[in-house]
Amino acid sequence: MRVAVIGGGPGGLYAAVLLKRLDPTREITVWERNAPEDTFGFGVVLSDETLGGIEHADPEVYRALQAEFVRWDDIDIVHRGRTLTSGGHGFAALGRRRLLAVLHRRCHDLGIELRFRSEAPPAAELARSYDLVIAADGVHSATRTAHADAFRPQLTTHRCRYIWLAADFAFDAFRFEIAETEHGVVQLHAYPFARAESGEHPGQPSAGTGGSAGASTVIVEMREEVWRSAGLDRCDERESADWCAKVFADALGGRSLRGNNSSWTAFRTVVNDRWSHGNTVLLGDAAHTAHFSIGSGTKLAVEDALALAACLQEQPDTARALAAYEEERRPVVASTQRAARASLAWFEELATYLDQPPHQFAFNLLTRSRRVTHDNLRLRDPGFVAAVEDEAGAPPGTPPMFLPFRLGELTLRNRVVVSPMDMYSAADGNGTPGDFHLVHLGARALGGAGLVLTEMVCVSPEGRITPGCTGLYAPEHETAWRRVTDFVHTSAPGTAIGVQLGHSGRKGSTRLMWDGIDQPLPHGNWPLVAPSALPYRPGVNQTPHALAEPELALIRDQFVRSAQSAARAGFDLLELHCAHGYLLSGFLSPLTNHRTDAYGGDLTGRLRFPLEVFDAVRAVWPAGRPMTVRISATDWADGGTTAADAVAMARAFAEHGADAIDVSTGQVVPDERPDFGRSYQTPFADRIRNTVGVPVIAVGAISSWDDVNSLVLAGRTDLCALARPHLYDPHWTLHAAAEQGYAGPAAPWPLPYQAGSRTPPTGRTDAPKPRLTLR
Repeated sequence: MRVAVIGGGPGGLYAAVLLKRLDPTREITVWERNAPEDTFGFGVVLSDETLGGIEHADPEVYRALQAEFVRWDDIDIVHRGRTLTSGGHGFAALGRRRLLAVLHRRCHDLGIELRFRSEAPPAAELARSYDLVIAADGVHSATRTAHADAFRPQLTTHRCRYIWLAADFAFDAFRFEIAETEHGVVQLHAYPFARAESGEHPGQPSAGTGGSAGASTVIVEMREEVWRSAGLDRCDERESADWCAKVFADALGGRSLRGNNSSWTAFRTVVNDRWSHGNTVLLGDAAHTAHFSIGSGTKLAVEDALALAACLQEQPDTARALAAYEEERRPVVASTQRAARASLAWFEELATYLDQPPHQFAFNLLTRSRRVTHDNLRLRDPGFVAAVEDEAGAPPGTPPMFLPFRLGELTLRNRVVVSPMDMYSAADGNGTPGDFHLVHLGARALGGAGLVLTEMVCVSPEGRITPGCTGLYAPEHETAWRRVTDFVHTSAPGTAIGVQLGHSGRKGSTRLMWDGIDQPLPHGNWPLVAPSALPYRPGVNQTPHALAEPELALIRDQFVRSAQSAARAGFDLLELHCAHGYLLSGFLSPLTNHRTDAYGGDLTGRLRFPLEVFDAVRAVWPAGRPMTVRISATDWADGGTTAADAVAMARAFAEHGADAIDVSTGQVVPDERPDFGRSYQTPFADRIRNTVGVPVIAVGAISSWDDVNSLVLAGRTDLCALARPHLYDPHWTLHAAAEQGYAGPAAPWPLPYQAGSRTPPTGRTDAPKPRLTLR
């Protein structure tokens, strides 16, 4: 096999080393446009997991790297003159130049041809004379650009500017420092990569090597508007380094910073639909990027190389090997990119967190990517987490999820909400909740949640989604719901129960979910109404009637009557459903509201009718009982609702008296492209809470009690709504308490269930340990 590698970075070089080690007969050539001693950037961070893979695949490379590594455990967070330290994190770093030198030496020993100061021929040309072409040519990959029709890249440029610099001394820890300048917020990310007294050229530090005092990577980052206001867009490398050194003079001890062809840039997230084209394959930054704040660029490239080499060894031909490589790596990379996007977004919105209490701010920063969690951090540094909990007012032994929270005059005993879930099980097909709803909602109330919300309860027969949806538009509905609320209040005292009121709009008259979600009924359809005459799925769903102003008043009055009925039925809280493409959501989104009257146009116009409904309902809903509003914070579609729109919506509802905003996303248009992943919707709640100052309920793939503790303690949300976990386990909250050893008032076991409050014993799986071993 003849292999061509385009790009002599760590990923390309390591792929060459592995392929040659696995089969010495392979002819491998690496093209690198720069000289061997040239490099960009300074230190490289690798995880223990990545190092384990290197050790297993090539012990010689591992031993050489191990001799160079600088290791440290602490993270220092400096904000407003105070330094908080969290330990137990475990990092390893070395100079990028040293990493490349180790790989150059290994390539030379194995007989790999390295062509420095040489532009590689185009991948298409190489592909004709080589069996495999590995494009490891970086974030600006010429290979990816030349074959964009095959790889189908999506490039997203983000809102901060940053520059890679170095300091000629070793920091004691990974350091985050926040500076509030006259131009705006500036942040520093710094870590050591060369030990004191360990440089190749003591006293003469250069890129990638440490002097007698060691060396550290220093990245300075800020929002684009801050960068321009400071005049850094007009500064050269030396001027930029001097400016940064002045801002962070205390951290640097008055020392200077140096660059290495350093320039200000905006981070670009690279995603490709495909990673291979014929016998050409993308690797590392050419295939994907992850923001530097989680330190995964080199890590991902090295792991790509390990996987690619393994797949080529395991599969019978190149085509199947490249398919297996992509299948193996894509989910890992997608997970890392989700974490990286969460991290970079946190730093983009850093200014919104500056007024948090110091320990909460530090905890928020450490858990920003959602990979480090409350429980994980407690294992690493229990003292630090205890200080965060103490600052939050949590009594010793009380997990954050079991702190009470007040909404209006209603105090919730904990932060867990059973999210609204459509059950499509109305007893008579005419909107009446029956025994199923009593058992379903009653079981979850007994299960310990602070608040249980009903499914969307419809305000009219025409406002139902399906014939199985419940309503609150007939006397028998009120009686049936009273049976449910009475049970909750009597049998699960301390649990609050709320009703979610809504109207299906253009998404109505469809089959039960398990018979075909969003599909029209085979017969018995009722007419639909919406802000504009736009079907949910053209050619599938019926075209709704565009509501005239007199009809809007009629629907507003239906919401009012249902709210009055809900109050008499004994609900503790009312949520107005303005999300997921239903009627009120349809007014809010520019994709579904094409009106030209006062109820359309800009966001103020699109908000008009939902606010009118809210005001009318608030006027009749008992003053002491809270009202919340659920919104879709993004449509996940071009031209739809944006995160900035969501902040404006939340602010408008809060100004009209909403006690909290329930922040969901999507389900507005069928061609949405959600960024699914664990807790993937919580950043929208976070932004609203910390921008508007209104309490929020976070939703969206929150699945563990560790997630709830992390989100609440970091100040990203006030309450967490969970759906599927409560379908899996109605007693999810009580079990979360038992698993954490909590037995306080925020999660009381019902008296009939107290005997089950401890994990049942299982069959013995251990065996007596041997008392004596003879050798």
